[in-house]
Amino acid sequence: MNRSEALTKIKRIVVKVGTSSLTYPNGAMHFSQMERLVRELSELSNQGYEVVLVTSGAIGAGVGLLNLPQKPTNVPDKQAVAAIGQLHLMHLYQKFFSEYGKRVGQILLSKDDILNKKRSHNAKNTFESLLHFGAIPIVNENDAVVVDEIKVGDNDTLSAYVSRLIEADLLVLLSDIDGLYTANPKTDPDAVKLDLVECLTPEIIALADGSGSSLGTGGMATKLSAAKIVNDAGINMVIANSFEPQILIRLFSGEDLGTWFKGQNLFQDYTHIESGEI
Repeated sequence: MNRSEALTKIKRIVVKVGTSSLTYPNGAMHFSQMERLVRELSELSNQGYEVVLVTSGAIGAGVGLLNLPQKPTNVPDKQAVAAIGQLHLMHLYQKFFSEYGKRVGQILLSKDDILNKKRSHNAKNTFESLLHFGAIPIVNENDAVVVDEIKVGDNDTLSAYVSRLIEADLLVLLSDIDGLYTANPKTDPDAVKLDLVECLTPEIIALADGSGSSLGTGGMATKLSAAKIVNDAGINMVIANSFEPQILIRLFSGEDLGTWFKGQNLFQDYTHIESGEI
């Protein structure tokens, strides 16, 4: 099944947006970019898609609000900054979504909420009820209180877990890159973007290079890890550039944007996949 055929069968989508897509390098919120994302998600909802948003940006927003020179390095400070930033982030989402007539609900998760059978069942029921009410769930890791033992660590992986939990049809990872390249396009002028990845071979995995921005945690390695988690369950995934005009609308109109990772229907047990592993 090619991309166009897959798009005709998609009903439930998870969209993950990274910190670099929501904030400026100094941590201040990128309001116009955030409003554009909300508008496009609202349009997809109006078209009949069930939309779940996994958002980064809490620590980045907190850094900006507190005028800190950089992201804190010790755990108590990072958690405090996340608590401040999460409140600001959700206030902005609620404000922007309400302008388009959309209700939202916040879900803060840890890895244990997804991997523990009873807790994951409760979490899935919450998602289902929110979607039944026509609301858009907004998901983030519970950074204000989570400890390393139950921490997913990055929202690429979290969005993959969520996609499997709610049996989504497609995961869209929005970042500041156009997709997966044969080399680092910032340093290699001969780098070529891959439009389709049918299988995560060792050669494909080896293309991952570097980490996220100074305010974020994700990089290409975490995106390929997310692809592994969802593709094994038959869920398609696409990596696309959040700064590309009308990126979501154009993607769902069938434009060949980003890199499409084809679901394989292997249905492996994701409870054995640890954050960052492929």
